[in-house]
Amino acid sequence: MDASRMRAVRLVSLVAALVCSLAVVSGCSGAGSAQSSGSKKTTGQAAVPAVDSELQDDYTRVIKDVLPSVVQIQARSDLGSGVVYDGQGHIVTNAHVVGNEKTFRVTTADSEDALTARLVFAYPQQDLAVIKLDDVPDGLKAARFGDSSEVEVGQIVLAMGSPLGLSSSVTQGIVSATGRTVSEGQAGGGTGATIANMVQTSAAINPGNSGGALVNLDSEIIGIPTLAATDPNVGDAAAPGIGFAIPASMVKTVADQIIKDGRVTDSGRAALGITGRTVVDDDIQAAGVAVVAVTSGGAADKAGLEAGDIITELGDTDITTITSLSESLATRKPGDKTTVTFTRDGAGKTVDVTLGEQ
Repeated sequence: MDASRMRAVRLVSLVAALVCSLAVVSGCSGAGSAQSSGSKKTTGQAAVPAVDSELQDDYTRVIKDVLPSVVQIQARSDLGSGVVYDGQGHIVTNAHVVGNEKTFRVTTADSEDALTARLVFAYPQQDLAVIKLDDVPDGLKAARFGDSSEVEVGQIVLAMGSPLGLSSSVTQGIVSATGRTVSEGQAGGGTGATIANMVQTSAAINPGNSGGALVNLDSEIIGIPTLAATDPNVGDAAAPGIGFAIPASMVKTVADQIIKDGRVTDSGRAALGITGRTVVDDDIQAAGVAVVAVTSGGAADKAGLEAGDIITELGDTDITTITSLSESLATRKPGDKTTVTFTRDGAGKTVDVTLGEQ
């Protein structure tokens, strides 16, 4: 029986034990809970099942394996986390962690002494960046990145980083969903990026966790925690248990290009080639994206779109805001063929377009 199946069996056993305990406490009916009329009634505290020691050992092992590869990054005014990418001192993090800074102080889990690092390249469109230590300390341990295609809903994960400045912190949860497309706000230093295929997790993601590690029980990084959902009904406060991480495969694709070429040469992100803004109708409802400018030689230019056009559909997707346009593009690839529906001088038009690259 392989390790993952053994863990699943242990989890089922633990859940069964918890259910049985709950039945005793709450007095659930059933054949095993009935008393004969002549039996002596007894009282006492129900036994609490012991923690699954093997599962706990898994947690401890993973933390020992991975935490030395998770660092704290201090920019001039911002604090975040990062993951050691290789033995040459490259560290991957979020673009919004590095901001506009070029130099940083990095603290590893094994030392309180800060190391200096410099920016290699930041790619805000995917909210990823790579920095490099000026001097690589002995024993620096690179993390191991997993395959995003193997991430499954329900999988146990640990989030590691420096939430609220508390370095080397670990939280636990599960993969709640995969394939999420999420738009990041620009408030609080966000990049405004729309990112596809995000991993949603219930593990707590707090300020400072950004750029850290989302780890499976095989000690593999499956994502870089990037943002938490907010609830507009409570003043945009963080929504507990809803965090998002950039999938490991995308992290590797971007980081490898940055390390090799000093920049991202093949983003894999589709682009229409316009600058746009959201417009509203007579009822003050979002009603489309007005084209402010068209990139010369870009997809929109080749399709005949002009400044002043108002885009209302991309393919079969209704476009009401610049965010909805970004989210629709995030699900597509450069070279994809689709249609753009728009209005010009009050008349509706539809044109074919071949998407470019961002």
